[in-house]
Amino acid sequence: FHLHFTPTSASWLNLVERWFAELTQKKLKRGVHRSVQALERDIRAWLTDWNEHPRPFVWTKTADEILDKVAAYCRRISDSDH
Repeated sequence: FHLHFTPTSASWLNLVERWFAELTQKKLKRGVHRSVQALERDIRAWLTDWNEHPRPFVWTKTADEILDKVAAYCRRISDSDH
């Protein structure tokens, strides 16, 4: 049993979005694809490599750092004249 902290403003969808950003940055932006088939082949090759050598996403901030930032944001917006 492992407890993993997930920031209050995050969800599994954030991780999915981050994964697609990784695909885009590492493969799609650097590639030249002359056809849909070539693009699909490149994506499938990247997926195969990812699945053979998975790399977990790691939160780089502590829970306290995230909560402090949220608290500062809440103070800032509650003091505004909106």
